[in-house]
Amino acid sequence: MKILSENKYANYTLIISLSVFVVLMISSFIIRLSEPPISSELADNIEKTNEMETVIQVNIFNACGKDGLAKQVKEHLVQRGFDVKFIDNYGEYLDNSIVIDRMGDNSSSTKVAYAMGIDQSCVTTDIDSSQLVRATIIIGKDYFTLKPFANGINNVVANLQ
Repeated sequence: MKILSENKYANYTLIISLSVFVVLMISSFIIRLSEPPISSELADNIEKTNEMETVIQVNIFNACGKDGLAKQVKEHLVQRGFDVKFIDNYGEYLDNSIVIDRMGDNSSSTKVAYAMGIDQSCVTTDIDSSQLVRATIIIGKDYFTLKPFANGINNVVANLQ
């Protein structure tokens, strides 16, 4: 057997030091397993105060066939502090406008419905976190009753004729 040093006590000191180091590493690993590190996220019961967290993000779909309605709704909502991520035409026509809650956040979908003038009974939940928005607005053929168009009902009627 090869000796690390000619000094017997130096060898014992090295072996003891390495043994203590290994014991400390193993005990640190066991402690880490039993007590995970403290999370930097806020607890669920603490209200978030970051302004970016309170902005409600929405998608808007036009389901009535009238050109430009989704853009008008976008302008209406942006003026009221909403963040519109996407506007497009819907795949089919709907008679009534609806708000779809995408995150299980009833408070946000209620605020969206109120800003649009959509009755609370037309708010549904279809959780789809892949869309990365809190709500989806689908504008139906009843668009002229909604808040973005309430002031211009006479203009809308004139445009339809």
